[in-house]
Amino acid sequence: MPAYLLLLVAVLSRLLPTLPHAGWYSFTAVGGALLYFGARRSWREMLAPLAVLMATDYFLTVYIYHYNFRWQFYVATWVWYVMAMALGQILLHARTTAVRVAAGALLGPTSFFLVSNYAVWAGGTMYPRTLGGLGMCLAAGVPFYRNDLASTAVVAGLAFGVPVLVRRMSAARTQTALAEK
Repeated sequence: MPAYLLLLVAVLSRLLPTLPHAGWYSFTAVGGALLYFGARRSWREMLAPLAVLMATDYFLTVYIYHYNFRWQFYVATWVWYVMAMALGQILLHARTTAVRVAAGALLGPTSFFLVSNYAVWAGGTMYPRTLGGLGMCLAAGVPFYRNDLASTAVVAGLAFGVPVLVRRMSAARTQTALAEK
């Protein structure tokens, strides 16, 4: 259940920055939610977040940004959604530690930064297809990367850390109650 609630937060965090003057570009719960979903759910259950995020991409493109939807422009993003869940499954499913969560919070946004910017450079016309053009494309993506890195660290830290904190507080309360008897 928490994985699906986190997916809902991820979708809402994609929609809220579209409000005028929000200024929260790429500060979303998507990366952290996908890591958490991958760590806590089976491969079969990963189709739901993929479908929901694909539908969100469609909705944002057509109804918020008023562009024609071309699925080819989203393939790299959709592949990354699966990669992020796979990263959660591989890195955090069997054993979740603070170091592994931190690694996931770093690898997730970094991989998205590289995959998405490379796709824009290779498949678009905004940047020349030269090494300098790739450098310009990567430089233009840094503010988005910074926000994605921060939001993924916050969301993953909370998603994986709060349950541990609650368990530890509960165990400490139980031990205190037993010691008082």
